[in-house]
Amino acid sequence: MPRIVILPHVQLCPDGAVVEADTGESICEALLRNAVEIEHACEMSCACTTCHVLVREGYDSLAEADELEDDYLDKAWGLEPDSRLSCQAIVAAGDMVVEIPRYTINMVSEQH
Repeated sequence: MPRIVILPHVQLCPDGAVVEADTGESICEALLRNAVEIEHACEMSCACTTCHVLVREGYDSLAEADELEDDYLDKAWGLEPDSRLSCQAIVAAGDMVVEIPRYTINMVSEQH
């Protein structure tokens, strides 16, 4: 079972975490299932950028982003070459290290 190491995030995961993911599920689903409450304003339908993550290790194990995901990623805060929308990044066989950016473009959040 692949493992996802989540780097510390001030609000969502202050001490960081290591979670097990099921092959074939999205990074977002794995985080939510393991009580890491990453924002996902569009309910994982690839219609926003609130679940944007930086895949620091294991990026190459993911399938390439499709055109729709790339279009939304262009709007993400803090975009980097290893950026993905966690709702679209499907876990394969390899382990990953993921960083959740400090900010999203979400102007309204149920969490605040």
